Amino acid sequence: MSSQENIVWHQHTVTRQWREQRNGHKGAVLWFTGLSGSGKSTLAGAVEAQLAALGMQTYLLDGDNIRHGLCGDLGFNEPDRQENIRRIGEVAKLMVDAGLIVATAFISPYQEDRQRVRALFEPDQFYELYVDTPIEICEERDPKGLYRQARAGKIAHFTGIDAPYQPPENPELHLDGTRSIDDSLMQIIQLLQQKKTISIAN
Repeated sequence: MSSQENIVWHQHTVTRQWREQRNGHKGAVLWFTGLSGSGKSTLAGAVEAQLAALGMQTYLLDGDNIRHGLCGDLGFNEPDRQENIRRIGEVAKLMVDAGLIVATAFISPYQEDRQRVRALFEPDQFYELYVDTPIEICEERDPKGLYRQARAGKIAHFTGIDAPYQPPENPELHLDGTRSIDDSLMQIIQLLQQKKTISIAN
């Protein structure tokens, strides 16, 4: 007998739709992807702050924070990276069910993994945001000194150096990581309004 055979999804009295109505916006995931140093974490934080200032229910899932707990048992080889993204996707799904707008900032280098996460959600719940920054600029920024360590052979399986990054083929937004945070923030807010995830009164 499969360990999953006797496990069923319970429908609760308090629904996602009820929570969304109470919150005044829909639940959704803003999935920021890009190289280390691309600016995705900074941008995800700016989006969360902007939405929170507008009175919306938000949460930011950040790669380093997740690896302190939920994914603290995982390394950085390909299978562990895949499991890391799988767990994050499942957590984000629960948060969307709670009616939150969830910003996630993860390199998530493999197209297949991102597509697997997308499949967890309804079409209007998942937005892939590609922060496209040339690796030369990412290395110049290098806030944690990771590129220098990878170039020196002190970090293995580092995306962009000795591990691949597969850019999104059809992201909801293709953001230029060399432009200002305010410019990218405006594009994201416009996307959320166009998709009717949020409504901001003029």
